Amino acid sequence: MTVPADKPKKIAIVVHREHSRPGRVGALLEKRGYELHRLCPNLGCRLPEDMSDYAGVVIFGGPMSANDCGTLAGIKCELEWIPKVVEAGVPFLGLCLGAQLLTRAAGGRVGPHPEGHVEIGYVDIEPTEAGRDWFRAPMKVYQWHREGMTLPHGCELLATNDRYPVQGFRYGPSAFGFQFHPEVTLEMKQVWTLSAAERLKMPGAQQRGVHLSMHALYDPPVDRWINDFLDRWLATDQRAGTGRSDVLGRLDAGQPELPAALPLAAE
Repeated sequence: MTVPADKPKKIAIVVHREHSRPGRVGALLEKRGYELHRLCPNLGCRLPEDMSDYAGVVIFGGPMSANDCGTLAGIKCELEWIPKVVEAGVPFLGLCLGAQLLTRAAGGRVGPHPEGHVEIGYVDIEPTEAGRDWFRAPMKVYQWHREGMTLPHGCELLATNDRYPVQGFRYGPSAFGFQFHPEVTLEMKQVWTLSAAERLKMPGAQQRGVHLSMHALYDPPVDRWINDFLDRWLATDQRAGTGRSDVLGRLDAGQPELPAALPLAAE
C-alpha cells in the first residue's frame, strides 16, 4: 500500500529520548511513502495542534512512566495532547509507554506488577474474542516493560496473557495500544540488552543470549503481522468523508462517546 494521492503524507513519530528510533514501524511507513515527523516533547518539541497534515500518530516507548506527568513536562504534554488526536479521528498507535499513555489519557491506570515481575524478552500473547479480527492466532512478541495497564470502560481488550492481562487494546475506531514492541529490530535488541543490561537482572527478564538467538525464530511472524496491521490501522482514519461530529459518535457498538477532555487517572 502506498500513500493515496489525496491523503496526508506525514506521520507524527513521538519518541522520548534523543537517540530513540522508530525501528521497523518507521521503516515500513517510509516504504509506503510517508514522511516521518519526529517529535520529542521531553526535549522541548511542541506537538502539533493542527493534525490535518498527518495521516497518523505513533507514540513509542521509553524508560519513564506514564505516571511521571507531575515531574516530566514532556509526559504531561503528551497526556494532554492524546485526547485531541483521538477526538479528531486520526489513527493513533501507542507502543509500550505509548500504550500506557493512551490508557492514562482514557482514564485508566498504569502501575507495576503486584509481585514485581517484568516482561523483558519474548512473551506469549493470545487474542481475545474481540481481538481475533486483528490477531489471527497466539503470537510470541518482544517485550521490555515493568509496568502494566488497567483499562477504563470504553476500551476493547484485543490481546492478553496471564502475567500482564492487557497486551493490546482499542479505544474508539482508530486508537490502538500494544504493550509489546513490534518495531524492535535485531540491531535494536543488541543495543538495548547492553545499554540497559541491569534490567536483565529483574524477575522475569530473559538473558541477552535468548533475546538475540531467538530473534530468527520469533521475529518473522511479528514482521508479517505489523506489516499487515499498519495498512489496516491507517484505514481507520475517521476524517475522510465524515464530519467531526460524526467522528465523536461513531464508536464501536457498546462504547461510549469520547468525552470533550479525557480525564487522567489519579496518581
